[in-house]
Amino acid sequence: MLKKILVAAAAGGLALSALAVDLTDEQRAEIAKRLEPVGSLCLQGDSSCVKQAGGAAAAGGGDAMAAAVDGEAVYNEACMACHTTGAGGAPMIGDAGQWAPRIEKGMDALHNSGINGVAGTAMMAKGGRADLSDEQVVAAVDYMVENSQ
Repeated sequence: MLKKILVAAAAGGLALSALAVDLTDEQRAEIAKRLEPVGSLCLQGDSSCVKQAGGAAAAGGGDAMAAAVDGEAVYNEACMACHTTGAGGAPMIGDAGQWAPRIEKGMDALHNSGINGVAGTAMMAKGGRADLSDEQVVAAVDYMVENSQ
């Protein structure tokens, strides 16, 4: 019985390893192009992207990275539906009166609200977009504040 289980496990492992695909340079380029609007392609073992990803963090942190993120693009993709219409009580972009009390609490508080959500409101963490990085959310919040004062 044990021998049959070991043989089955070995066969399963062999089958799974056959599924591993080595991408061609052309396929990698196509994937990178599709990812371009939201990020960059960095495959494990690719030393050329270690410098890009680690550079901002090593040079002093998130400020450099946040500056490279297009807050307007993130807003248009992830935040616009609520912050243009006021859905769920969201402060509308461009309405200084709605944003003033929030801005008075400070940018750290606003960034925290965007990243972690606001308890008791419709504002979910990252606006319900778990795929967004903290840096993308910060850039979108900064964009909304800049356009609402």
